[in-house]
Amino acid sequence: MPEEVKEELKDAAASETVAAPVAETADASEEKEGAEFSFDSTDEELPAEIKDKLEKNKAARAKKKLVKKKKKKVARIVKSGRAYIQATYNNTMMTLTDPNGDVISWASAGLAGFKGAKKATPYAAQIITKIATQKAREEYGLEEVSVFVSGVGTGREAAIRALNANGLNITSIKDITPVPHNGCRPKKPRRV
Repeated sequence: MPEEVKEELKDAAASETVAAPVAETADASEEKEGAEFSFDSTDEELPAEIKDKLEKNKAARAKKKLVKKKKKKVARIVKSGRAYIQATYNNTMMTLTDPNGDVISWASAGLAGFKGAKKATPYAAQIITKIATQKAREEYGLEEVSVFVSGVGTGREAAIRALNANGLNITSIKDITPVPHNGCRPKKPRRV
């Protein structure tokens, strides 16, 4: 009898040791899935589906362009600049410029592959901010921006937060949404 009990204990211990690593790997895969995309760190990459869409768009534009002689670009460094965010009900667009207003990089929700109502979401605003800031930081070394926000869309706050999360220092935020001094007659209100 004691020998049989010992064998059963050994079998039970062996099955527990086999089950434990499986549970650990399941937990690790869940953690990987949850931490797939985060705006807190600058080392994170864009989601794969958005990367694919950007590459397809780039390839399509390359086909359309004719071969032209290019002038040599002088690599210039822009440490501080401006960020213009236009957040409408239907779309969100971001433009990063130097202090003179010359465009360094830009992105829109349509460029990132969003269609329809998804273009005006906060998630789309975060993605386009990441695209625009990556280009500006790689090519021009942009470090700090003054933010000018226009419009009343849902992506305005998300875009500002994403600017900060992607490593740009925000020096000021100004709302430049145009406000009428009782100009044109407004549209009749929607019946929902």
